[in-house]
Amino acid sequence: MVFDQNAWEHLPLRRVPRQARSREKVAKALAAADRIVRDQGPDGLSLPQVAARAGVSVGALYQYLPDRDAIVEAMVWRYHARLEALLDKAIGAARRNPPGGDPIPFIIDSVAKIYREEESARCLRGSADTAALAVQRRAHKERMAAKLAALLEAVGVPTDDQSGRPVAQVAFAAADAVLHEAFARPEPVRSALLAELGLLMGRYLRPPSAAASA
Repeated sequence: MVFDQNAWEHLPLRRVPRQARSREKVAKALAAADRIVRDQGPDGLSLPQVAARAGVSVGALYQYLPDRDAIVEAMVWRYHARLEALLDKAIGAARRNPPGGDPIPFIIDSVAKIYREEESARCLRGSADTAALAVQRRAHKERMAAKLAALLEAVGVPTDDQSGRPVAQVAFAAADAVLHEAFARPEPVRSALLAELGLLMGRYLRPPSAAASA
């Protein structure tokens, strides 16, 4: 992943690398951590393993990623950033070319595609339990709910009404839980769960009159 300046400033590291050589080492380490997770699962992550796979010294990484929790926190942050960027792209696409017909399948497909593209990183869910990760995950969920509201608006589905119902927040929480479960399962269970999610979201997001006629 190519980092811009904003990403380096917000990536949860022990210290922000300022020099290009230091940033290259951290980027290599995180890429190596991704490969370890794909090959061995989260249990294979450790500072010595990541350093060895990246071809850098433990000492060179320690000042930025001092332990396994720090590595996981940085990986989860990148995972969240990629999910949010992909959802932004879906919002942009919907605004440029609003889907015709029933918008609910478009919404489910757009969000499912995001989770599908990040399949290798989803196994980090629950792999560490730190206060910093809890704060990070809560903020990510709030941003994703706001982006889902923007996607719903772009395809003409009403969200929060005058009564203040947190429609987008509930829709995201439900979709997030089902999508994580679906992509942890093989086919045909995965497709069946995604189909049920479409029915659930259709009943919840459509106006009562539209849902009754669906």
